[in-house]
Amino acid sequence: MKVEIGAVDTLPRDRGIRVTLGDDRIAMFRIGDEVFAVGDRCSHAEASLAEGEVFDYEVECPRHGSAFDLRTGKPLALPATKPVPTYEVVIEDGVVFLLWEES
Repeated sequence: MKVEIGAVDTLPRDRGIRVTLGDDRIAMFRIGDEVFAVGDRCSHAEASLAEGEVFDYEVECPRHGSAFDLRTGKPLALPATKPVPTYEVVIEDGVVFLLWEES
């Protein structure tokens, strides 16, 4: 399903927002002209990644400092060892869409 999120210019740069679709919490991040979407729950302690600090293409969990690659969802720093899900994002005519399948 293609879900409209909003105009790319309305998304904050270098920090996250949370989007809830069905039972899924998704953290979205605008880095430059790109937008990334990952599961909003840290795989280690379930903290909100949308509230984490962003460094380049990484987000740091606000609870224990685990870091995740926004492009792949892979953990980059302990204590997390499992990846978070990633979601495809499409930008068309300045509008951000999330490709999402209901779980």
